[in-house]
Amino acid sequence: MKICRNAILHLCLLGLIIQTAPAQIDPTRINIARDRWGVPHIFAKTDAEVAYGLAWAHAEDDFKTTQLTLLGAKGMLGRYLGKQGATIDYVVGLIRAREQAQRDYPAKFSADYRAVMSGYCQGINAYALAHPKEVLVRGSFPVSEIDLIGGFILSNASFSGIDRALTSVLNGTMPRAPKTAVAHTLNNQSPNTHLPEPRTINYPLTGGSNGIALNSKRTTDGQTYLAINSHQPLEGPVAWYEAHLCSEEGWNILGGLFPGAATILHGVNENLGWAHTVNYHDKMDVYELTLNPANKNEYWFDGKWVPLEVRSVKLRIKGIPVAIRKKAYWCEYGPAMVTKTGAFAMRYAGLFETRTGEQWYRMNKARNYTEFYQALQMTAIPMGFNIVYADRNDTIMYLTNGKIPRRDPAFDWQQTLPGNTSKTLWTNFHPIEAMPQVVNPRSGYVFNSNNTPFHCTDLAESPKPKDFDPTMGIERFELNRSMRMGELMASGKPLSYEAFKQIKYDLQLPQKLSYRTDVNPLFALKPADYPEVSSLIETLNNWDRKADTTSRGAAVFVVACMHLKDILQKAGGSPYRPLTAAECMQGLQLTKAYLLKYFGTTDLPLGRVQRHTRGSISLPCAGIPDVLAAMDSKQTKTGELRADQGESYIELVRFRKDALPEIETVNAYGASNHADSPHYTDQMTMFVNQQTKKMTLNKEQVLKDAKRVYHPGK
Repeated sequence: MKICRNAILHLCLLGLIIQTAPAQIDPTRINIARDRWGVPHIFAKTDAEVAYGLAWAHAEDDFKTTQLTLLGAKGMLGRYLGKQGATIDYVVGLIRAREQAQRDYPAKFSADYRAVMSGYCQGINAYALAHPKEVLVRGSFPVSEIDLIGGFILSNASFSGIDRALTSVLNGTMPRAPKTAVAHTLNNQSPNTHLPEPRTINYPLTGGSNGIALNSKRTTDGQTYLAINSHQPLEGPVAWYEAHLCSEEGWNILGGLFPGAATILHGVNENLGWAHTVNYHDKMDVYELTLNPANKNEYWFDGKWVPLEVRSVKLRIKGIPVAIRKKAYWCEYGPAMVTKTGAFAMRYAGLFETRTGEQWYRMNKARNYTEFYQALQMTAIPMGFNIVYADRNDTIMYLTNGKIPRRDPAFDWQQTLPGNTSKTLWTNFHPIEAMPQVVNPRSGYVFNSNNTPFHCTDLAESPKPKDFDPTMGIERFELNRSMRMGELMASGKPLSYEAFKQIKYDLQLPQKLSYRTDVNPLFALKPADYPEVSSLIETLNNWDRKADTTSRGAAVFVVACMHLKDILQKAGGSPYRPLTAAECMQGLQLTKAYLLKYFGTTDLPLGRVQRHTRGSISLPCAGIPDVLAAMDSKQTKTGELRADQGESYIELVRFRKDALPEIETVNAYGASNHADSPHYTDQMTMFVNQQTKKMTLNKEQVLKDAKRVYHPGK
């Protein structure tokens, strides 16, 4: 029998499609076990099935926020949030996020991680199909692997500082490129000196995250300790969700993730764990372009006029019946903006990296330090998250993680760059081995609190600035949290586990304040010189610099910080300077008026002013900006300050060589984002009382204690 050539080709293509199509997952092979706190523990034979279960469980608890993340990745957020969402949709088009994902998928992704992404997509799509009334935007499902990758690409851009760069370009405040190039070096500066920092920093008084690891040299019981303590918003698309993922393919990890992530982003598996903190090395470069006066779609580059690519980004905005089109430009450097005040391009490492999710998956599956470091060598998490690591073999490590380009030292990379020469067009990156890092220091501890990597353990053993490329723009500042860590670890004595926990929950400012804006002038005021606010000055002068709920000094300080931040923003200019006496006086006047208006007195404890609130529950909340147990808060209509960002998901781990790690965790509210769920607020009291819940990676124990075990959809 003869078969025509076209038929043979058709059969071959059909066979290829069958071989490469993702396996359809049977949800009855997946078990979701909910513990007494509602935390999901996902059990299945394969990693892909676990990812399906994670997507389903997270959607049960917070489908809305997960959708917002995915809508952003799809460029469809404007259809739900209106103009605010359309801004993000425009950025997706500007940076060509979806084109990047389509360019690299599936070729640059391993088969096992493709299966995980497919499983997650199947799970979230199944939930959407079963709950159509919960879908926010018609046509937003099904979700694909391209959407998951696009979400990471958008996050890479955001963490690299593209939002602030675009704002500066659009409002005409982006500095012009200097006419002459000047080499920029920090090698001779003290690591304790506050210097102008890369464009990614925008918090003059606040910010936070801690990671702490101690090996047996510094623990009284010979175990290895790890504190995972990221300071994130308590709600929203970057609030932590806790989950336990366990397959028969070697995936067994408990930790935190953001909506739309198919893996744990920081946590602990059977052998090792890690904490993330944000770092501030130079992640993004901005270039000034010279446009051709005769043709605005050309710019000068390497001695000739070259085309500036122009595309139209189609935006659908809620409330507007027709699509709106906005121009998006692209040049040799990457995305560009053309405004009346100039043309500027942006370049950051995330433009060239789509495998971010896969690196986290490799970190999840690592069984020892060697495998974990191999995952880090991908340098596929370009947004710049420090890593504080510990494992059962008594290994601890600090690493300034990120993807940093190799730059020409002839240029000052902290300024706007000339966009007319390939000399400023970097294409290669430093390997992970070139980044500041410390493994098993003699001091027995490593930490990071968003401070300089040149103080990540005892100063004598910390990396030295002279050993690193100055064009990396590595941060040089100390913060109150890092200074306080230095004070607490100075004795060199081994610590008990309880003493370790006390350090993690410490509420004391250091002896010398080290805010990015120097607030020490606030404490130099004399009551007699300012009779109008003398009582507030006396309260601050008598304050022991602790931020517990009974502290009256902390109450005055936190309200003053709120007003001083507004004063600094209105003043403009660099926040890296001391407050003036006039600014201090103005801040205290506003503080007095505020406290009298909303509370009827200026003499009240922090716990009366700052509250941890959700639904009908309102609890006194400790913490102020930049203590180790930090908390930042926002004003409410009643004048109370609602805890907003800081202490959030906390995971404390003790490693032993002969057993599973001992784990304690707590989240700010609970496992569910539904007001009618008992897990909407059931961890709040523990949270404010600095208490934790016991967790385990032991499957048998989880199933024995589970309150409910079910299959997705059942």
